[in-house]
Amino acid sequence: MYRPKATTKDGSGEKPVATLAKALEISRKHRGSVDQPAPPGGQWIMIHGGVYYDVSVELTAADSNLLIEAAPGEHPVLYGGIQIKNWQKDGDKFYAATLPDLGERKWEVRMLEVAGKFCPRARFPAKDSFAHLTEFKVPWMSTTGGGWKRKPTHEELTTLQYKAGDLPPGLEIKNAEITVYHMWDESCVGVAANDTAKNTLTLSSESGHPPGAFGVKKFVVWNTREGLTAPGQWYHDRAQNRIVYWPKDGQDMSQVEVTAPTRTTILRLKGTPKEPIKNVQVRGLAFSVTTVPLVAAGFAAERFDGAISVENAESCALSNLTVARVAGHGINAKGNCQNLRVDGCDVSFCGAGGIYVGGNKTLITENHVHGVGISYPSSVGIYRGGKENVVSHNEVHDCTYSAINYGGQANIVESNLIYDCMKVLHDGAAIYIFGGKGCILRGNYARDITDTGGYGASAYYLDEQCQDCVVENNFSLRVNWPSHNHMAKRNTIRNNVFVVLGDAKITFPRSSDYTVEKNVLYAKGKIEIQGGNAVTTWSKNLFYSGVGKIETFKMLDYSRTGPPDGAPGDTMVADPQFENLEAADYRFKNTSPAIKLEIQPVDVSKAGRTRR
Repeated sequence: MYRPKATTKDGSGEKPVATLAKALEISRKHRGSVDQPAPPGGQWIMIHGGVYYDVSVELTAADSNLLIEAAPGEHPVLYGGIQIKNWQKDGDKFYAATLPDLGERKWEVRMLEVAGKFCPRARFPAKDSFAHLTEFKVPWMSTTGGGWKRKPTHEELTTLQYKAGDLPPGLEIKNAEITVYHMWDESCVGVAANDTAKNTLTLSSESGHPPGAFGVKKFVVWNTREGLTAPGQWYHDRAQNRIVYWPKDGQDMSQVEVTAPTRTTILRLKGTPKEPIKNVQVRGLAFSVTTVPLVAAGFAAERFDGAISVENAESCALSNLTVARVAGHGINAKGNCQNLRVDGCDVSFCGAGGIYVGGNKTLITENHVHGVGISYPSSVGIYRGGKENVVSHNEVHDCTYSAINYGGQANIVESNLIYDCMKVLHDGAAIYIFGGKGCILRGNYARDITDTGGYGASAYYLDEQCQDCVVENNFSLRVNWPSHNHMAKRNTIRNNVFVVLGDAKITFPRSSDYTVEKNVLYAKGKIEIQGGNAVTTWSKNLFYSGVGKIETFKMLDYSRTGPPDGAPGDTMVADPQFENLEAADYRFKNTSPAIKLEIQPVDVSKAGRTRR
């Protein structure tokens, strides 16, 4: 807020300017001339309530020591798009609106906000997916093992053969986009050609993996007229430069608000490795409607940016922000980042991921992340990693893939509440750690995760090259695969409580030197331990199978060797005697054998957000 002596709009409280870009321009002219410096020694931009369209602002290192915040009690919303009007009838059911000229920019509409909601894109088939006929039988050697045993060719990465009759011969390839599903990621690309005689699509760019890799043969077609199968859907008719929409009952297209994205990022904080941006705080703002380019974005949709983008930054904070209805990630940070803080943010309804922030000594806390991966299902709720970061007291749910994926060194992931993740893709978990060194997972509560097949879904997953990590005092409920460990060593699983209402399994393929101690595993069905020989120390665990069946298998690589043993080590097989299982009271009764084993009660009542 500025109060220089001027008679025109000057950015002061009495004479505010109309845009954030103009306020930033004034801020740069008045360095050191503010009467209310906040943060100390810096600049202050206050944004009044209202809706601001087609916003795209970039801060650099020269903008360090800047506070941008909402005016007290007001709710400004920054849109990375513009309203679309002048709708005309298009046939019996649909309406269409011609898109205005963006000058040097071109329209890339991959999400649409209609009446304040993330509007579903035209999808063919309407539900599930098509099964294609393309095969790729090359072995996968693991990520750290180099990937595919033989590098796929360009033709293998751009060719998909479909079943006769699945796709219409008149498919408009200028509009069509194809999602090819893999195991833990997907590729969404355009279509260069459709050979209707051979039922073969040529993709406009290479997919991340060849169609048919991992034995997965699923695909979906987006953004075509054939995909308009229900009211509330839309597509971007690139062939005629328009948006086509099927209104819901009662929607008057002369009144309903429709916003289409014109930007990939609304607010960018961009330093350089030699000159990072420092001490920028952003508080209390809302961000909505962005787009993404048509590329195979890779694992976790890594190639996309966020509505808020941070690069090479130190001691910056994003607090109490709302990010909703964006095509890419909500918040994305990359490069050399130090001492960042993301707290109290609500990130929802993202085509890609939620909070993608890592670096060194970052704090991600008290955030609510939900409804991510709508368009790109390999996306993650909270993702990145680095060194000495803390991810705590977040609530993450309604995710198509892993809720939290946070590898690196000496990171702490604690007291998070996670549910309803792993809804589409496979080989992930509520909390997934890749290559973690000395990381700690503690006090987390993961519940209600359904295994949809493929390589499965688990609660707590230590993957390739995880070493010297500790998984302790966590709880999982209604997750049949509570602990998965793959190509990992010298890790400790201690004092966790896992409650499974069916069959349960714990797995250690290609792992070694584990310590598993003082855990409670309660299953109403059988318990299966795969790779028990990877555990050096089994100590004071309490297992219970409602059908009286506990089997421990030795494994060599991914194959069982020999017949199963019973419960491993000195494991006690007994009912843990929860206070009231049916009422979800998982405290131990005074007579519980857990007490004799010195297993401490796991209290996750404060997991998730502590302030609402």
